[in-house]
Amino acid sequence: MTEQTQTPSVYTGPLRAAIFDWAGTTLDFGSRAPVQAVSKLFADRQVPVTQAQARGPMGMAKRDHLAAVFAMPEVAERWQQEHGNPPGKADLDRMYADFMPTQRECLAEHSELIPGCLKAIADCRSRGMKIGSSTGYTRELMDVLVPLARKQGFEADVVLCAGDVSAGRPAPYMCWEIARRLAVYPAAAIVKVDDTVVGVEAGRNAGMWAIGVVLSGNEVGLSQPELAKLSPEERQERCELASAKLRRAGAHELVDTIADIPAAVERINLRLSRGDRP
Repeated sequence: MTEQTQTPSVYTGPLRAAIFDWAGTTLDFGSRAPVQAVSKLFADRQVPVTQAQARGPMGMAKRDHLAAVFAMPEVAERWQQEHGNPPGKADLDRMYADFMPTQRECLAEHSELIPGCLKAIADCRSRGMKIGSSTGYTRELMDVLVPLARKQGFEADVVLCAGDVSAGRPAPYMCWEIARRLAVYPAAAIVKVDDTVVGVEAGRNAGMWAIGVVLSGNEVGLSQPELAKLSPEERQERCELASAKLRRAGAHELVDTIADIPAAVERINLRLSRGDRP
C-alpha cells in the first residue's frame, strides 16, 4: 500500500496581524531615547562613544546592546586607556544597573507617537488585523512607556520584551510568542514592522513578512527638526544608506514612516493573493 502525503496549502492572504517595534517605529521619531541613555552612560565613565557606535546594536536587548558597544575595538581601547583594564563582566554589570534609571529618565522626553501612527493602526484593525509589539526595552521600562503611549491613543494587543523569551532579536522567539498569544498563524499571515536591522532579521527568521521603517528609524537616526535642516541631497543619501541596510537584512517592503504602512500592507496582500511567500 502506497502512503500518500498531503501537500500543505499555500496561504493566500490576507495579513491577519502586524508586530510593531516601538522606538523609531511607533513613537520616538529618530529612536533617540536609547541612544541618549547609552551615550550618557559611557560619557559618565569618561569613554565617549559616537552616535554611530551607540546606535549600532539597536534592537538588541539592552544588556546585549551595551555588551556589543563594549566589544567594539575603538571603545574597548578607549576604556583600557581610561581605566587601565579592558572592559569586563563587572563593568557591564555596573553599567547595566545604571542603565535602567538613566533610560527611564529619557523615556518621557521621547515618547511622542510618530505622525500617522494612530491612523495606520486603525487601518490595520479595520482589515481585521491584530496588533502585536516587540521591543528591546525591559518590562520595567515598558511599564513606563506603555501608559505614555496609551494616553496618546496607542495600545497593542500584546507587548513582549526581549526578557520574556530565551533570546531577543534577531532570534525569532519574540515574533513566535506574539503570534501564539495573538492566536494567529501561519507565519505568512503576519508582518513584522521594524526600523532596526535585527528587528527585520527577526521577522524573516520567524518566517514572516518584514517591513523596514527608514526615515523615522534608527538607521537615519534624526529627529524631525534635525531632518528639516538637511539639504535634499543629504536627506536622500541618509535614506539610501538606511534603505540598503534594511534591504540586506531582508525587508520585503520599505516605508518612510508608520504612516505609510497601509499601502505596504496592500502590496503584501496582493503578493499573497498571487501565491508569494515571505
